[in-house]
Amino acid sequence: MSAADLGLPVAVPSTALFTDRYELTMLQAALRSGAAHRRSVFEVFTRRLPEGRRYGVVAGTGRVLDAVENFRFDDTMLEFLARERVVDEPTLEWLAGYRFRGDIHGYPEGEVYFPGSPILQVESTFAEAVLLETVVLSILNHDSAIAAAASRMAVAAGGRPLMEMGARRTHELAAVAASRAAFVGGFESTSNLAAGFRYGLPTIGTSAHAFTLLHDTEREAFTAQVEALGRGTTLLVDTYNVEEAVRTAVEIAGPELGSVRIDSGDLLLLAHRVRQQLDDLGAKNTRIVVTSDLDEYAIASLAAAPVDAYGVGTSLVTGSGHPTCSMVYKLVARATANGADAPLVPVAKKSLGGKTSIGGRKWAARRLDADGVAEAEVIGTGGEVPEELAGQQLLVPLVRGGEIVAREPMEAARQRHVAARAGLPLSATQLSRGEPVLPTEYH
Repeated sequence: MSAADLGLPVAVPSTALFTDRYELTMLQAALRSGAAHRRSVFEVFTRRLPEGRRYGVVAGTGRVLDAVENFRFDDTMLEFLARERVVDEPTLEWLAGYRFRGDIHGYPEGEVYFPGSPILQVESTFAEAVLLETVVLSILNHDSAIAAAASRMAVAAGGRPLMEMGARRTHELAAVAASRAAFVGGFESTSNLAAGFRYGLPTIGTSAHAFTLLHDTEREAFTAQVEALGRGTTLLVDTYNVEEAVRTAVEIAGPELGSVRIDSGDLLLLAHRVRQQLDDLGAKNTRIVVTSDLDEYAIASLAAAPVDAYGVGTSLVTGSGHPTCSMVYKLVARATANGADAPLVPVAKKSLGGKTSIGGRKWAARRLDADGVAEAEVIGTGGEVPEELAGQQLLVPLVRGGEIVAREPMEAARQRHVAARAGLPLSATQLSRGEPVLPTEYH
């Protein structure tokens, strides 16, 4: 299934220079030594979850596939590399024909992960695979951080809709990726039109305080908005006096008023007061939307309040205090010589300070208890997956022979995350700090 088949209207530009210089200088040296064409396996994993997090969320896989497919060096890029003397002429000639022709396996988007989980496996020649390191990590680290924050907020919301509205709090391109990752993690809509256009996400938005302040009175502002957008619109009621604004809103729109939004003050107290006032005025079906620097803890504190939806910005697009996942891209196996038939041998860095890794291509499975609840993330190297774990394997094919085989609608990743989270122990949904909810066991 292609991007066009999924209705994605914007082509992804070349991602070839979304990389660090040393990827190309390593390539040049490997071409010189003759080792560049050795079959190699790289894995993406994290040694630890962000402090206090109970599980991670895989997000950005679809964007990684786009990035791999569009990793191409055009003439202007090659001219830049030559002008800056980044690499020599033979390397430039090799880059001109670059196409990833290998295989990629990984945890499907929306799945949860834990320390050591082989989130992504890239197998190809060293030359083809090493160039993807930076762009793969930049996507997965960012998007997985946003999705993890979104998942925690979705748990805290308890089924109430969540709206992403953080574009003004981050880089303009990061905002589009954040909207996508938030949808995977449990948000239902976004204020970002670029994300709506690129990924087909539902978009929301009505008015800000500036619209009310533009008019001579709040009544004039509300009247203009209702006449333009209909009685089902959302009126912002905290520009001046909330009680007076709610009364005016119902007078103008009637009981068909769609929603009122509260963006400041004691949200818990105001939500109760506004609900009572709306009911007394006959607007029993008018919804209450709250915004104002929410995070998962603020959302949880409003669980008993008569709130119908939440809008979240800053905390979401910054990963709620953890804007990265510390994922790494490490060579774990390489062939003993050039040629497709040369055997693979495990390799791993030996290091002090907690930066150790385990060599060898991994398999991963999630062991379940008698009730079907996950009890361990089991990771093995070499050999066959034990029969009792065969049905719980986590890695799926994403790319075969350079061809994308796992594109899917956004909704599929979103629903997969709901199912994956539901399969974890109940303590996974606690917002209090704690260790990963599943231990990682090495087989």
